[in-house]
Amino acid sequence: MSGDIGQAYLAEALRVFRQYKELGEKAMAQLDPAGVYQTLDDESNSVAVIVKHLAGNMRSRWTDFLTTDGEKPDRNRDGEFELTASTTPADVRRWWDEGWRSVFAAVEPLQPEDLLRTVTIRGEPHSVLQAIDRQIAHYAYHVGQIVQLARHLAGERWTTLSIPKRR
Repeated sequence: MSGDIGQAYLAEALRVFRQYKELGEKAMAQLDPAGVYQTLDDESNSVAVIVKHLAGNMRSRWTDFLTTDGEKPDRNRDGEFELTASTTPADVRRWWDEGWRSVFAAVEPLQPEDLLRTVTIRGEPHSVLQAIDRQIAHYAYHVGQIVQLARHLAGERWTTLSIPKRR
């Protein structure tokens, strides 16, 4: 891949990752501490559960990104959807921060020539470019869930995170 195009892609991927990180943080900041545990119904996930899942995914996908399968054998994906009674808002914030640190630690050092290298995720080969795109889509999906849930729970206290409706 051309160095200029590759460098532009990597810069854009990092910009988008940072954008979704910030969007999630701004949404979560509008919740009261108990709000991170609330669900819409018994089959829904809370913000805390979504964050725990994202953090588990991020750790698994980005740790030793270029050299090991993105689905680490020690990952307990099902456990990511369970909280204990001792889970605190500080735990949720720590999971969020650690997950994003994993993303940036893996993506920031990449060079354009890395984009066509092959990595595996769940035993399936992907180019680095495909793997990055896969994760951007996954994180956008879940950050969207966080925003929607936070918006619902904040109610009239909600401050829009995008262009407000004309009233």
